[in-house]
Amino acid sequence: MRKSRQEAAETRERIVESASTRFRENGIDGTALADLMAQAGLSHGGFYKHFGSKEQVVLESLELASDTLRETMSSALTRKSGINAAVADYLSPEHRDNAGAGCPFVALSSELARSSDEVRTAATAGIERLVELFAGSLDEPPAAARKQALVMLSTMIGALTLARMVNEPALSDTILREARKALAQ
Repeated sequence: MRKSRQEAAETRERIVESASTRFRENGIDGTALADLMAQAGLSHGGFYKHFGSKEQVVLESLELASDTLRETMSSALTRKSGINAAVADYLSPEHRDNAGAGCPFVALSSELARSSDEVRTAATAGIERLVELFAGSLDEPPAAARKQALVMLSTMIGALTLARMVNEPALSDTILREARKALAQ
């Protein structure tokens, strides 16, 4: 029995959501197509009915994760404490401990750096959207706001990367806390 276009679109969306989580948890290279299809409740053979390649699902899942992060940061920026709320949310133990739902740039940075130009272009676009979002929240002239946003995001991404990497919980917590303090507005 053939699936309707809507069912096919829903299945594709489920695969992208599954891939987005799995890639952030296990890395792109560490995620087999069979595993992400199983997480989506599908057989491995069905993958190529929806995608031409693994790179295609990498692109779409990166876009989804990047958009989700931007929405989360945008929501935090609208709170009364603005930038401080966004920084606190991003540099939180909850974000550190939940890679599968967290920042794709932290979880995948080394793999993204070695990816195709198309994937790197998508990653760059995601970073640019975050820079634009943060810069728009700063009370600075546009050029200065962009520079400050770049420094803030670089610090946030670097601090979260280190906090996830170290195997001493106290050091990890200190990294997050000190980065939050350094970025306080």
